[in-house]
Amino acid sequence: MNVINKIEREQMKTDVPDFGPGDTVNVHSRVVEGGKERIQIYKGIVIGRQGAGINEGFTVRKISNGEGVERTFHLHSPKMAKVEVLKRGKVRRARLNYLRSRVGKAATNLKSREEKGEA
Repeated sequence: MNVINKIEREQMKTDVPDFGPGDTVNVHSRVVEGGKERIQIYKGIVIGRQGAGINEGFTVRKISNGEGVERTFHLHSPKMAKVEVLKRGKVRRARLNYLRSRVGKAATNLKSREEKGEA
């Protein structure tokens, strides 16, 4: 078991920013088309994080052409280049499934959260 933990620790990324449910993020993911590789940016609201360690993932939801689209990313996957936190959201839930039933701006507008360093 100790060997597995050691291998998993080597695979984990160290440059992951601190983000949680309610935060608006840009996820830069690597996409391979043919022989070429490019970075595709997916912008949306984090509606939940799940798992722990190397198996940790998060779900991002956005509204595209009036339709809600959700995508799940693995946090420590080599296919994910980086995560940028654009805006912090103030929420009181770990999973924001209630955003699925909202329409229009209500689906994307969340209260802003103050940073600990700001005052």
